[in-house]
Amino acid sequence: MTDVPPIRPVGAPQELVLEGEPAAGTVPVAGIPGRETADRIRTAIAYTVMFAVAALFAIPFLWSISTSLRPNMETVTGFSLLPHHWTTVGYHDMFHKYNFTRYTINSAIIAGAVTISNVFLASLGGYAFARLRFPGREFLFMLVLGTLMIPDQLRLVPVYQMLVNILPKYAHTDLINQKGVILIQLVSATSLFLMRQYFLTIPRDLEEAAKLDGAGYFKTYWRVMLPLAGPALAAVAILMFQGTWNGLFWAAVLLQDRSQYTIPIALTFFRNIYATQWPPLMAASVLAIVPILVLFVLFQRYFVAGVASAGVKG
Repeated sequence: MTDVPPIRPVGAPQELVLEGEPAAGTVPVAGIPGRETADRIRTAIAYTVMFAVAALFAIPFLWSISTSLRPNMETVTGFSLLPHHWTTVGYHDMFHKYNFTRYTINSAIIAGAVTISNVFLASLGGYAFARLRFPGREFLFMLVLGTLMIPDQLRLVPVYQMLVNILPKYAHTDLINQKGVILIQLVSATSLFLMRQYFLTIPRDLEEAAKLDGAGYFKTYWRVMLPLAGPALAAVAILMFQGTWNGLFWAAVLLQDRSQYTIPIALTFFRNIYATQWPPLMAASVLAIVPILVLFVLFQRYFVAGVASAGVKG
């Protein structure tokens, strides 16, 4: 015979059980111990892996800093992360003996000019490819993207011939230097692609409102679209500054005067037939890394947002 639950009389007070609270006479359960332990283990493993990867990338940079603060004789005695004798002779020789102040200024001029030109021209061209309707738009855009598959080494001869022969005669003798390096990198296909993809994510309602106010294409681009493209502009600026600052190929081809050399070319001065001056070489390497590191730290948030948004719409 089964037990029948007792029947409460009419009018008897009812016990209220709130949602999320255990019923009367039951033992509350704090959680599932097995699941909490598994979560802790997964978290510990994830942090361990990330720390190992971070150390893998950080140790060479820390070793470069350490080597730049050693005397030259200590650099060949074996590997040690911290120097036994601290000295700044490497930095002193880099600036005074090898004249790295001049090379740093040259790199800053070229990288700054290329970055500014790419930010303006790529945003202007990206707006045209994203918003304007003209014959052959898709074909021209695909043609621009096709240039990404051609390495600079294959374009060396035609580009050099253009700088020397095709451009106006009064200018070609003045282009085999810093101006030539800047000219052939005025705008890149990568920058144009990033800006075009980002402009596609901006609602057209903003452009329609600008047209109702009587704004033309350029005014709409300058006053409406460009201020909204901050993340993409930051991504283009970081990528172009980093690529030009570390660029070696075109600088080595076109810079024929030693006083116009950039940092990547000047790094070869520390190595001769018989020995390598490791402390000043590592000091110059640290000097080359610091501007890129500072730029990325300051604009990391916008850089990530710009690259992520550029791949949303095709």
